[in-house]
Amino acid sequence: MTKAELIEKVSEKIQGLTKRQTEVIVNSIFDSIKESLAKGNKIEIRGFGSFRIRQRRQRDGRNPKTGVSVSVPAKRVPFFKAGKELKEIVDKGNAS
Repeated sequence: MTKAELIEKVSEKIQGLTKRQTEVIVNSIFDSIKESLAKGNKIEIRGFGSFRIRQRRQRDGRNPKTGVSVSVPAKRVPFFKAGKELKEIVDKGNAS
């Protein structure tokens, strides 16, 4: 599902909101999540899951084209952990 499809679906479910108003709401939610993660905060949405930052260590990598060894610097990356309810819903969807 793309963001445009998500906006369409939410707009259909919530009567009285235009697609443009729905887009502003969806973008605001995503922006809030991004800003919070950038500050190093954790976001927990009960029944859905949690977003947090994980620290990756510096490591040695290899250029796939040339085979030359390169140093990959340490970095922070976003991480999502699905909640129990989401895991159960996804699992039931695969059982059908």
